[in-house]
Amino acid sequence: MLFLFDLDGTIIDSEVGIFAGIRHAMAVVGAPAPDDEALRAWIGPPLRVSFAPLLDHDHDRVEAAVAAYSQRFHDVGWSEHRVYEGIPELIAALAARGHRLAIVTSKTRAHAERIIEHLPFAEAFERVYAPGPETARSEKAEMIAAALSDFEHLESDAFMVGDRRYDMEGAVANGVRGIGVLWGFGDREELDKAGAWKVIATPAEMLAFA
Repeated sequence: MLFLFDLDGTIIDSEVGIFAGIRHAMAVVGAPAPDDEALRAWIGPPLRVSFAPLLDHDHDRVEAAVAAYSQRFHDVGWSEHRVYEGIPELIAALAARGHRLAIVTSKTRAHAERIIEHLPFAEAFERVYAPGPETARSEKAEMIAAALSDFEHLESDAFMVGDRRYDMEGAVANGVRGIGVLWGFGDREELDKAGAWKVIATPAEMLAFA
């Protein structure tokens, strides 16, 4: 089977780095940053989508904020994360059972690849699907479709694993079973509403489907 994993909120807890990057970017463009509760909603959507309404949809300010965030991420933000408990064991078990694994994330490709290459289980993931730096959309559905084509897997033989509605909506759009996880930044209501096939509380629960 093919397991497609989201990155932020699914493989890694990147809250510290993302929050610090957003606050830095907002300071650079002279705007107040949202509080922690509001910032949790930023984990999942592309940065441009989240910056735009707070910066009056001013293209130049949005681009300046994205550039500031990206520079800090390049310098230090990429390392400000931790792998969720149980994930290394889950990845090892799935690989040992012969399943194929890939990452599907809305984080830009350069950012995602830098994080993944430093993970102790990076070699388990055959491909990384991530948008270029210029996109304003996460395009999860399109990336899942690309993965199905590349791996030549039927929709019925694939899972999309993620913590936010974007992951589940992308799965539904492709006829793929979406597994929503509760250790990330979404909640059961969000995942169920978005069409999750199953919602799980721990990584070990996923082995029941493998």
